[in-house]
Amino acid sequence: MKYALTLCLALFALAGVHAQDIYLQCGEIFDAESGKFLKERTIVVSGNKIAGIQKGFVAGSAADRTMDLRSKTVLPGFMDMHVHIEGESSPSRYLERFTKNDVDRAFQSTVYAKRTLLAGFTTVRDLGGSGVNIALGKAIDQGIVDGPRIFAAGKAIATTGGHADPTNGVRKELMHDPGPKEGVVNSPEDARKAVRQRYKNGAHVIKITATGGVMSVAKNGQNPQFTMEELKAIVDTAKDYGMLTAAHAHGDEGMRRAILAGIKTIEHGTLMEEPTMDLMIENNTYLVPTISAGKAAAAMAEIPNYLPEVVAKKAREIGPVSEKNFKRAYEKGVPIAFGTDAGVSPHGDNGKEFTYMHEAGMPVIAALQSAMTVPAKLLGVETELGLLKTGFLADIVAVDENPVDNVRTLESVSFVMKDGKVYKE
Repeated sequence: MKYALTLCLALFALAGVHAQDIYLQCGEIFDAESGKFLKERTIVVSGNKIAGIQKGFVAGSAADRTMDLRSKTVLPGFMDMHVHIEGESSPSRYLERFTKNDVDRAFQSTVYAKRTLLAGFTTVRDLGGSGVNIALGKAIDQGIVDGPRIFAAGKAIATTGGHADPTNGVRKELMHDPGPKEGVVNSPEDARKAVRQRYKNGAHVIKITATGGVMSVAKNGQNPQFTMEELKAIVDTAKDYGMLTAAHAHGDEGMRRAILAGIKTIEHGTLMEEPTMDLMIENNTYLVPTISAGKAAAAMAEIPNYLPEVVAKKAREIGPVSEKNFKRAYEKGVPIAFGTDAGVSPHGDNGKEFTYMHEAGMPVIAALQSAMTVPAKLLGVETELGLLKTGFLADIVAVDENPVDNVRTLESVSFVMKDGKVYKE
């Protein structure tokens, strides 16, 4: 049987039989490298890669599949550098810490993953969960679950009582003393162990909570929460293991320490002051603004009993500031990477961030590049993702209008291909 199959394959090869290619006839395509739109192109997809891009509308052979996107604007798959794919905000979310197991979260996360993919986001960086995010990424890679490519942090690293300490807000009998394995550190030694544990768990990136946060059950959303020695230990160890580092940060001092320690991306950056912006430019540190989360948190705070009061108070104070501060940072010249903090805001609404960024003063072309070439470079996959280019992975989306004319078209994509497979048409 084995030899017969080999013979058949050889005969097919001799007869010129080839696997079906896909010809995407595109009204226009976005060249994220130059920032220009190119009219009437055909993208040829072979397997999971772009085999070529031809001028005009070209059809394949009878054995191939030709798809009509001649009325569409076609772009590289979007990348979101800050999501939490395991859950989503709801009035019961804080109670669910005590009622849901990892298995429950795993099944739930598959719904959010598919919703994210169908919104045109073919790659995401998941910055903190229970560790289900790592397993989900593997399942997606194996074709078991539909979803975006996931660069996962596993469980974020915090300090005792800090944002991402999993025992915050629980009664005394449950408030044990979590350590590096659970992502809670209180010394450089703990910090190194926590990074190594995440590497062992299969994480791709390291996420720390450099300051207090809005959604955690703790009163201060701004205070610095790591010493410089702890931060340096995290960054140096992550560098040894080839892992990108990210820091949640709302308050300015925590941001400043993280930047000086060598953290590569600052998440939120809500209360960043001008000298810290200068420091980011000097150190080529990227801001991931997550305006979507600020807007979502502020809206939730106005709904009675939706959030615990200690959380609602912080959401009212910090949420409305995010868009204004993004505008200041962009105009100053701080490097920007696209991120939503989806999970605080609804999964599948990721495309709204493009609108918010544009409304705050960022040109649409720059916003698009912040979700294409910029993340690809940060994640070390700039030779595979972020561009419609021969040899790159076939992550391709289409929208009904040119986004320069109507940025909101990015909120509802009409075609999604990831790794050469069509998920939405």
